[in-house]
Formats: sequence, structure tokens, C-alpha cells
Amino acid sequence: MTYYNWSVDPKRLKKDKDAWQKWRLEQMINFGLRGGRLSKRLLIKYWPQLNLDPAKKRYLEFLLWEKNQSK
Repeated sequence: MTYYNWSVDPKRLKKDKDAWQKWRLEQMINFGLRGGRLSKRLLIKYWPQLNLDPAKKRYLEFLLWEKNQSK
């Protein structure tokens, strides 16, 4: 998978598992999945720490929590 943040060295970032997973989730959400899939478990785990576009964050909140509560 190609990432679009040139100010980050992915090889170096991979050494810190939590930082890598948060960064990867942010990249996939903000710049597109490019055929990948989001892990719901990781998304929920890191949700409070993710720096996301506000509109995308609201939509994901709806998919993760509100949709399940309305059934």
C-alpha cells in the first residue's frame, strides 16, 4: 500500500506498533483505502486518539455506534 505522507518514515514508524497502527488508520481514512480494509477492532481501540477530518469522523461514528443502536 502506498502512503501519501512524505514527512513520515514508515520503516522507522513501524518500530512503534501503536503509533504505526494509528498513523495507518488515519492515512487509510483520510486518503482512501486503496483496496485495503479497515479493522473495526483497531478503529474502536484508537478512536479517541485519531486525527481525522470532522465529516469523515461523524460518518464513521454513525457506522460504528448509532447504526447498531437503532435496531
